[in-house]
Amino acid sequence: MKTKAITIRPGLAGMLLPCPLLIALVSGCSTVKESTPARTATEQLLLSSATERALEDTHFPWLDGKKVFLEDKYFESYDKGMAVGLMRQRVSASGALLMKTDDKADVIVEIRSDALSMDMAEMLVGVPAMAVPIPLAGPVTTPEIVLYKSHRSDSIAKFALFAYERASGHYLESAGPMLGRAYLHLYKVLVVPWRRTDVSELPGYGHKKKRAAQASQPSQFSQPPPASQPSQAGAAANPKRQ
Repeated sequence: MKTKAITIRPGLAGMLLPCPLLIALVSGCSTVKESTPARTATEQLLLSSATERALEDTHFPWLDGKKVFLEDKYFESYDKGMAVGLMRQRVSASGALLMKTDDKADVIVEIRSDALSMDMAEMLVGVPAMAVPIPLAGPVTTPEIVLYKSHRSDSIAKFALFAYERASGHYLESAGPMLGRAYLHLYKVLVVPWRRTDVSELPGYGHKKKRAAQASQPSQFSQPPPASQPSQAGAAANPKRQ
């Protein structure tokens, strides 16, 4: 039986040895799907903070004990759900009995949004990033050179409502405008960035003492009912034992 030896030349061995490593690198690829929401978390916090501040001191005593249907068809905003939900909470906290349909209500309360959005402004002192075409290589983006840069995001919420009797259509009462604001301002000088905001959930919150003082005051919606005091007749009928 003849045995034939196979000789691998050094050049061929050098080509074969990297193959397992190459296969391991190629087989490890994966793709991650990313989605971009219509609102960033920062934008949502700015808008919700402005909404809460617009409604935080509202109270509607003329709705106390009445069956109320909250009509929101005239409330137009991309962030309608959050604002209408908070408005329903305020109306309910005022003592109103919320009805699911208008035919069971005594009073119709129509709410509207005069504003619920954000203004953004940016300023740059320096050289902005630019796409420079390179032959045979495609466009290359140059870095931004900043002497001073600012990006200001200001949210504003402005609401109003009016109520009328469902059966007769007679005007009952109105409230508003109710106004609230929130902001986030970003700054950069050379390579030093900083930020300012009045939203406590965001980094750069710089008014903690002021907001904490406001938070320490109990809201009219969270105050416990006053403790009942015994009448003079009750005190006389049940004198304390010495």
